[in-house]
Formats: sequence, C-alpha cells, structure tokens
Amino acid sequence: MLDFEIKYKDAMARIGTFKTPHGEVTTPNLMPVVHPGKQTIDVKKFGAEIVITNSYIIFKNEKLKEKALKDGVHELINFPRTIETDSGSFQLSVYGDIDITNEEVIEFQEAIGTDIGTSLDIPTAPYVKREEAEDDLKITIERAKEASKVRKNLLLNSVVQGSTFPDLREYCAKEISKFDADIYPIGAVVPLMEMYRYADLVDAVMYSMRGLPEDKPRHLMGAGHPMVFALAVAMGCDLFDSAAYILYANKDRFMMPDGTLKLENLIEMPCSCKICTEHNVDELKQMPQEQRAKLIAEHNLYISFAEIRRIRQAIVDGELMKLVELRCRSHPFLLDGLRRLQEYKDDMEKLNPSSKKSAFFYTGYESLSRSEVSKHIKKLENITPKSENLVILPHTSKPYSKHVNKEYIKKYTPKIPTFYSNTNNQDFQNSDIVIADIPFGIIPLALDEFYPLAQNESPSIPDENSKKFVRELIQSYTNKYENVLIHRKVIENYDLNGFKLMEKDLILPEAKVSDFIRLKEIADYQFGSGSGEILFGNNPEKITIEKSRKTGKIRHVYENDANIVNMRASDGFLVLSDLGAIRLHKHLKSPKMRVVVSEDSEPYAIKGKSVFNKFVLDCDENIRRNDEVLIVNKDDKLLACGKSLLSSYEIKDFNMGQAIKTRKIKNIEELI
Repeated sequence: MLDFEIKYKDAMARIGTFKTPHGEVTTPNLMPVVHPGKQTIDVKKFGAEIVITNSYIIFKNEKLKEKALKDGVHELINFPRTIETDSGSFQLSVYGDIDITNEEVIEFQEAIGTDIGTSLDIPTAPYVKREEAEDDLKITIERAKEASKVRKNLLLNSVVQGSTFPDLREYCAKEISKFDADIYPIGAVVPLMEMYRYADLVDAVMYSMRGLPEDKPRHLMGAGHPMVFALAVAMGCDLFDSAAYILYANKDRFMMPDGTLKLENLIEMPCSCKICTEHNVDELKQMPQEQRAKLIAEHNLYISFAEIRRIRQAIVDGELMKLVELRCRSHPFLLDGLRRLQEYKDDMEKLNPSSKKSAFFYTGYESLSRSEVSKHIKKLENITPKSENLVILPHTSKPYSKHVNKEYIKKYTPKIPTFYSNTNNQDFQNSDIVIADIPFGIIPLALDEFYPLAQNESPSIPDENSKKFVRELIQSYTNKYENVLIHRKVIENYDLNGFKLMEKDLILPEAKVSDFIRLKEIADYQFGSGSGEILFGNNPEKITIEKSRKTGKIRHVYENDANIVNMRASDGFLVLSDLGAIRLHKHLKSPKMRVVVSEDSEPYAIKGKSVFNKFVLDCDENIRRNDEVLIVNKDDKLLACGKSLLSSYEIKDFNMGQAIKTRKIKNIEELI
C-alpha cells in the first residue's frame, strides 16, 4: 500500500511524497525511460529519483531475463532508486498481440523486484468507434481487478483508458479505483500529443481526474516533452515518463520548455546547461551521430528536470497558472488546451487553495477563467448593499482606499462632467463605493486589502475580452442598486452604455471605509452573509481594534478584552480566535465550515493537537486549503478551530497526513 502525502498545493497540482522499497519520490516528477539492454546515459546524475523500464522486453530477452531474475531489475539497469515497469501494453498497441498474460506479467514484475508494476491494459487509440473503445475497456477493467488479486507486495499501477470518449475515461477511472491500486496512469494519450490535439488531451485527463481518488499519484503516460509538463501538472498529473529525450536527440532536436529546436537551424547553443556551455554548434555538427545524440539527449534531460523544478517552485509560490499560461502561449495548439481547460474551472476551484504566497498576474484573457476570479464573483453575493446608491470608480494605486480620494473623489464636485449616472438624483452622500478593475471586475472598497483583490497586477491598457468581462459584471452588479454613479474613466475603459453625463452639482461621499465596516464586510465575504454582524455586532464602540505600528493594518480585534479574530498580515484573512469561533459556530448551520472528527480524536482536538485525515468523519465540501474551519464532533459540539491544510475532497480521500492545523479554544465550556 503506497502512502502519498501532500506538502504544497496550487490549482489541481500538488507537491507530494511517497515511499517505495528503494526510496522516497517527490512529485511532480519525471521518470526517464531506461531501455534494459541499450541504456548509455546515467540518469542518476540528472537527479532522477524514479525511472521506468519495460518488463516485457526483459521477459522476451533470455539474457536480460536471466539476469533480472537472478540479480533483480535494479542491478540489471544499474539504478538503485525506485523503478517502475511497464507491462508490454505499448508493444501490444504497436504489434496487436504479445505472448504473455496479465497474470504472468504481474508475477514476473514482482519476481524481478520492481517497485511499481503495471497491469496489462488495452491501449485504445484516439477516435476509434465507441464499440471498440467499450470492448477494450472491459478487458482493461477486468485485468486491473485481476492484477489487484495476483500482486503480493508489488505496488500497482492501474491504467485509465477510454480513448477520446470523456465519459468512458471517467467510468474507467471510477471502476479501477475500486481495486485500490497505488498509482493511476492515464494511458493512450501519446497519439494526441503527437497530433498536437491538446484540447482533446485536456478532456481525457480532466474526465479521468473526476473518477480518480485524491490520495494516489496520477501518471500521464508518454508525456515527455517539457512544454506540456506545466499544463499537465495543473490538471493534477504527478508523474511523467517518456523516451522523448533520446528519441528527439536521435533526430538532432533540442527540447526546450517552449518548443523544439533543430540543430541544423542553430548558430548558438540554446541554453546554459552543461552541454550547451561546454560545446558549440559547429562541434556538434561535426561529431559522429551517436556521440552527438548522447550529448543532445543529456541536454534534453537537463532541460526536462529543470522544468520539473521550475514547476515545483511555482506550486510553492502559488504561481503555477501564470507559468501554465506562459508555456501554453508558446504553441497555438497548447493554447487550445489552455482554453479547453477554462471549461473545467469548477473542477479546478474545488482543489485550489484560498490564499497563496504570490500576487495574481494577469497574462491574457485566459487568466479570467482562473479559480480566484470565479470564486470572487460568487463571494460578491455575500455582500449585502448598505444603501440604494452605488459609486463605481476606476482603479488607482493599491490599496485603493488610500488613493481614490486624491485622484477621483471630493466631498463636493461642482459642475465637473466627470461622472455618468442612470438617475437624476444628485445626492450620493450615502453610497456604496466599489472599484472597477481587471481581473476581478468589481472590488468593494472594504475588501481592497484582501487576497487576491489587493495582490494582483494587470496591464493598464485592457484587451477587448477583459473589457467585455468587466462590462458584463458591472451591468449585473448594478442591478442591486436604484441609483448608480460611474466615473468617466470607467465608462471609457469598458465601453459602458446606457449612462448619461451628470453636469449638475454632485454631493459625493469621501471614499473612506471605517475599520469597523471593513471588518464586517470582510467577515461576510470570507464566511458568508451575516457573519460580520454575528462576530462584531452593530456597535463599533464595543469593539477594540489593534493595528500594526509598521503597516497601520488591522491585527487583533477584541470585545471586552476577549479576542474575537486576528487578521493575517499576508492575505487579509480573518483568523478565528476563541470568541469568534464560538459565535460563528452558533450562527452557521451544519455542515458550514465544519470538520467532523471521530470520538478517538476529540481529546486531542480540544488540546489543540493537529487533526489527521484518518480521524475526519465528514467535512463541508466548500472547504479549501488555507480556509478557517470549525472542528466539531458527530453531535456538532464545538471542540476547536483551525486552518485547513487540504480541500474537503482531499480530506475525505486521504487516510494519512495532516488535515487541520488546530488552535485550542481556551475555557471553551465557560465561553459557550
């Protein structure tokens, strides 16, 4: 049984670890294909933690077979760390038949000491007739079931098939998940990549993900070009394998993160890896082909592992989707894949952390489909209008509340044709004030320090798609108000229609938000409508607010010396303290914000000990990584509060690792 533990998250991607008999593997990771009889490159020096080789080739070659059975596959290919073996499915797809059974190949993989073996699935080519795909799928599922019974100590791959029929992919994933394999490869996608059908690749992967458990690694079989790694990782793929590094090298082709370069077209070496700094183009061209291919293959490995490291760092920093967008713009068909991924933004949101380290960078209109944007628009519904009047201002420097007065608003604006309105009402003293900006469209002034509304950057010149997005959002948002006043720059920036120039005197409010109103609005936005009033009441005189001397931002909030909430400096999120947790627990109906723990875990939760996944009985499906949660027992008794380290979907699937970083509620019985 393979234990997989997640360390970091971004989009559907995860940095995780799992152990095998020959060492620990960190994901995402690349498994170089090692030919059992021909390998000339020592992949260990490139940082390979895991490789893949073909058990069927070993089985068919008597010399290799004898050595593997005697000394083990690790000795055979001279690799001391984790080895995965393929079953011969590739040969089956090429030649149509192989002379080994599913049971035999599982037993052989176990006999040669492989760490991770693979059942003999049926790779079904893209775009075949549905009947053929269904027939092949039945065999694949039966063999996955058989393999789970035959294997003893072997860690097992069960491959998702289904051709280019998304529903068959999802069905297969759900069925093979019943047999409790250790890793789930997604198979028969190489032809899609060879044909540059990346949109279809996205469909195949995303529908497979819908049926696969979150607590096991997923392997995108045959994906070996670094230009596709970031997109695949963002969809939840953890492992890649390919012989592309040597196959491309044999054709004098240099792999790069943004495409492929031909030696014949180069006048300079393409990067700063060891190969490119120690050799020049003319040297390579004059070398014997075999020697040249080995050097180019090494370059390809350097580049591939460098891209894996770049992706891991992007996950830690919360910048993976920025990297995905940059990589996908390197090829029009990769851009097709990115745009198809927009159709799965709900799937992405379910696993995307609520808060990240880095700012949101807008790189093009595809950025508008990121989870952060759709989640913000949904959360705007939690904000209840405080008046009948709305004032919409253009963006300024951030935070907006410190700059809009200087640039756009005065208490009294005499006859200056700057604002447009849908009403003749000239008194806008009592108004809600929002900012219109890309990529989040509408930002209430009280939320201008909340992640990612404050932590984002976009071009000052909007593109047509972003104009349309903001325009439509403004038009829907203004339906909440009787009277709307819009600044001229907003009208011009987003081509708004239906508003007339106000040429009369206007009495406008100062664009200022009190700390009390800011707290209440953030609470509503973060926890749900009405939460601000429950936490802080309606009398600001009862609330004591402590601010940072350095930044002037809210840090701690009290009522009668009892701490209600603290504000996290990094993202503006409210962190519940004792009184805040108790009040929200009373206000929010189960299962909202709840993590239900087993009876065995109750005493530890009360003491402030971390909650582990295996002790969670249930949880609110809307919980995301970094969210505040309420820890309760099966009778909904409040035990503690804390920060979620995983999304609800991961918490429910995982049986190991931390779920919640818990905070003890002191004197809980007295406070309740």
